[in-house]
This record gives sequence, C-alpha cells and structure tokens, in this order.
Amino acid sequence: MEKKKLIQLLLVMILGNLMKPISGHKHGVAGEQPLSKIAILRTIHAIHSSAWIKASPSLLGLKEEDTAWVTVDLMHPNPSADDWIGVFSPANFNSSICPPEDAKDLTPYICSAPIKYNFANYSTSDYTKTGKASIKFQLINQRADFSFALFSGGLSNPSLVAVSNYISFTNPKAPLYPRLAQGKSWNEMTVTWTSGYDINEAVPFVEWGMKGRSQVRSPAGTLTFSRNSMCGSPARTVGWRDPGFTHTSFLKELWPNTLYTYKMGHFLSNGSYVWSKTYSFKSSPYPGQNSLQRVIIFGDKGKAERDGSNEYNAYQPGSLNTTDTLIKDLNNIDIVFHIGDITYANGYLSQWDQFTSQVEPIASRVPYMIASGNHERDWPDTGSFYNGMDSGGECGVPAETMFYVPAENRAKFWYSTDYGMFHFCIADTEHDWREGTEQYHFIEKCLASADRKKQPWLIFAAHRVLGYSSDKYYALEGSFDEPMGRESLQKLWQKYKVDMAFFGHVHNYERTCPMYQNQCVNDEVSHYSGTVNGTIHVVVGGGGSHLSEFSTLNTSWSLYKDYDFGFVKLTAFNYSSLLFEYKKSSNGQVYDSFTITRDYRDVLACAHDSCAPTTLAS
Repeated sequence: MEKKKLIQLLLVMILGNLMKPISGHKHGVAGEQPLSKIAILRTIHAIHSSAWIKASPSLLGLKEEDTAWVTVDLMHPNPSADDWIGVFSPANFNSSICPPEDAKDLTPYICSAPIKYNFANYSTSDYTKTGKASIKFQLINQRADFSFALFSGGLSNPSLVAVSNYISFTNPKAPLYPRLAQGKSWNEMTVTWTSGYDINEAVPFVEWGMKGRSQVRSPAGTLTFSRNSMCGSPARTVGWRDPGFTHTSFLKELWPNTLYTYKMGHFLSNGSYVWSKTYSFKSSPYPGQNSLQRVIIFGDKGKAERDGSNEYNAYQPGSLNTTDTLIKDLNNIDIVFHIGDITYANGYLSQWDQFTSQVEPIASRVPYMIASGNHERDWPDTGSFYNGMDSGGECGVPAETMFYVPAENRAKFWYSTDYGMFHFCIADTEHDWREGTEQYHFIEKCLASADRKKQPWLIFAAHRVLGYSSDKYYALEGSFDEPMGRESLQKLWQKYKVDMAFFGHVHNYERTCPMYQNQCVNDEVSHYSGTVNGTIHVVVGGGGSHLSEFSTLNTSWSLYKDYDFGFVKLTAFNYSSLLFEYKKSSNGQVYDSFTITRDYRDVLACAHDSCAPTTLAS
C-alpha cells in the first residue's frame, strides 16, 4: 500500500512540474546588469592621504540642459589596472543607512551601488605608470547631486581611496524625459514624465495645443513607489534609488493627423512655475483612416552609455545604434513598439532614468508603446508565470509606474491599441496566456474586435516567443518556441487571420513563412497576395542586448535569419498594400523585406480552421 501511495505522489509531482513554466530561461539571467559586478557591500574604507579625485564643472545645466559632460581628474600614488571610478548620486553615498536586508553584525561602509562606473585607465593609457588620469562622464539630471569615488581592488574587492567634490544640476527636480503613449481612445495622447516634485510641493500639468494656436492646460496624476514596493534584492538593497515622481497627463479630443506642441509644467506653492522644454507630436489618425502609416517594432534594447561606462556584454553598439538610427529617421516614423526587456535595470533603479533619457528624442515625439518582459516582471512567488529572478526584485513596479499603456490594469500588462489601418493586440508573456485564462479571453476579444474592412492589418505582439524561433536553446528543448507557447494561441491567430506575430526575448532576427500547425501554408517569400491562410512569425529581439545564437538545425519554415542588431518597420500605404522591412541598427539599411497586397474579400475568404463550420438550411 505504501509503495502505491509513493508512486501516486511521484506522478502528481511529475505532472505538476510538466504544467509549470520553465523558470530562468537561458535568455534572461539576473547577472546581465553591469552594476551587479560590483561587490559594493564588501567595500573597505581605505582613504589615502595622497590620492585625490576632482570633478568639474561643479554646476551643470546652466542653460537648462538635462545632460552634461563632466571631466574627472584623479591621482593615485599606488595605481593599478583594476582601479575604477564610481559615480554616486546622491553625492553623500557613504552616510546612508543600510536597509534591513543587509543588517549584519558589522554594517557595510557603503550599501548603495553607483549609478555608473568606469576604469581609471579607460582614456589614459599610462595611468598605471603615472598614477594620473583624466576621464569624461556624461551625466543626466536625476534629482540629486553627484560625487565621484576612486576605488582600488577591482570590482570584486573594492577599497575606497578618494572621494571628489560634489556637483549638481541647477534644478535637480526639473520635469524631464517625456514619454508619449496612445491613450484608451484613438484621439487621446498621454504624456508621462519624471520630476522631483511631489504633489504637496507643486501641481503638475501639461500646457498644449495645436501648433501656433492658443494653448490649454490639462492636469496630471502623480505616482511613485518605495523601497518596500520592491520584491527582492538588489531592488530593495544596493540597487535602490529614489525614483522621484512620475506624472501622466491625458490630452483628449485631439484632431486626427494634427501637429500639437506641449510642455510639462509644475505650479509651485510660492506661485511660480517650473517648465520643461517645448516638444511636439502629430496626433493619431482615425481608426481605419486610409493614409501613409509607419510602425517600428523591436524588443530587448536596454540602455547603454555614450561615455563608455558600465560597458558589459557589448550593449553599446546595439542599443545606441538602434536609438540613433531611429532618431535619424524620426520624420518617417509614426509609432514605436518596444516589446519587452526595456532597460535591463534588473533591480538597479537609477538605470530607468538613464533609459528614459536615452529614448527621449524618440518618445517625446511619437508614441512609445512597451510590452512586459522577463527583465521587467519575473520574480519568485509574485504571481508571474515564470519563477525566475530576471527582474532583480523589481517585479514589474518600475515599468508599470514609469510608462503608460492603455491597459485596464497595468499590473496585467496586456492591451489593445489602434493606429489608423493597424489594430494591435499586445500580450504579456509573463502572465499565463493559456486557454481559459483571463489573458486568453482578452486576446480573443482583441483579435475579434478588428474591423478588417477598415483595419486590414492585424498585428499580435508579445515578449517571449509564443510562435516560432530557431534559437539554439529553443531547439534543444525541441519546441522551437516557449514551452506551451503556441498551443492555445495558434487557433486564435488562424481563426482571426492575424497577419503577423512579433516576438522578442531571443536576441536576433528571424522571419517565417505564413504558418499554421507547424507547416508553411504559402510558398511565397517576398510577396504575398490573396487569401490570408496563415500567420507570419517574426522574432525581432535584436534591439540592443547581447545577441542569441541560432540552432545549427535548418528549419523548413525559417525564411530569413540575421545574427545582428536590428528592428522592423511596417509601412501601410492603403487598405490593400503593406511593406515589411527589417533594418540593421548599424546603418539603417534594409536586409530583408516583403510586401502584401490583397483585397477585403481575401480577408473574408475561408482558410483551414479560419471559418466556423456552417450547415445548409433544410
């Protein structure tokens, strides 16, 4: 009897494990954040009387700039190749009280990570001989002052040798880094920004209107979060940094295709105003409007530093090239979708400011729509579908607070949005999507709501690959997708004739033929016309993070692969003509493309499993 019970118990455990999503997928590990390489809690106080470090200028942003270059000069009588400089903000970093998670018999001397770092010999090749170096850092306004600290002992065993003077921006609390996003209706644009002003200090608002016309003011809501909102370390410990305040204003009843100007403002309690720069955007077209419409899609971009600091895993060439190439072509872009793995902050909260600063030239002018990825959401026992630790303890809180999406509940990061002839259904792979779940019902409702006569281009997007990928690790798992990825969803894609499904998570580019049930349903490669008989699956996760290897297996459904950084651009010319382009981030050139031409009747036509069974009336 005992043997039978043991067998039953083992069967229950095996079945339970089969139904659980795999945690800690090879594409996402918490250690990818370069600041995690610094063992800051092990810092030894070793101030050297003959060592010094100085930063200039001491006051930044005299012309209201929100970014500035700073020169750091230093001298160390006992130089070493692994000496490094940490940039700290707030400047008085060594007087902070360590959080309870770090309480030990001997409290660490430093318990907050720097916001960036670089090695002392980065730009001075003879540093180890002379002990003298000069290095430039680019700083952004982050609501506090800054100081620079010289460490010996490398990143693993840091010894604090010298601390610089304090420097700051003229107004650390200034309203900065606007992020536009589609509202819940087609004629609404949201403006989200960051400042140092709480509502008891100043009233936030946006002043806006048609360019050259009278301006109106719309109020803004204010959100923030605390250390206790974080789910684990480092977000609760060494990675914590006060996020300031996030404000969102809703600009409503916009006229379609109209140029608007706007600026963020704060009305202070003393009766004065603090203003941002003036920005502009073009309002969205009416859903179904027949006009030229251009969409950018990519995932996994992360952030990088133009001064060469924090470099790890070659983020700079990918992330910065993607950003800069989009900025150059911004006059030919209408909306951007960044489908997960936004900053790779991984619990180091200062990096969210760095990212919003990096994308500000884009996000301040066109809607910057995001999706939730494993590096935003995943943390054990917090309700995420995966039990990994890729968010570094953030468990979705910064992403849900600092970016707006038109979701009913931003903790459940799925939503739909319209842009002219496009209808987008954005899923959240970090929550269960399988048949019968709340998200599954949303996905079906979203796909079914597309009026294909006026919105012929139906797009599904999510972070993890729920479709098809020739990624090395997916191939080893034998599924070529996220386990259980497409089992429930492929019948929805087929039933509602989804044109394309986009995914990130895998850091490369791959395009399939139109697919259904693991089979190509169309032999064309560069031009598609006629009946919509399958969905084209696209992996576009090469936005900037380190690249993912392909499997050596050749899959019959894979039409184009690229092991490089890049993004996709969709151009809808009218109801019946669409251009797809994959562009490399390094030069903006097109390396893969195809066109679709079809009529409304081609969307209505039945393909396999796309139309419900019917019977003839007797």
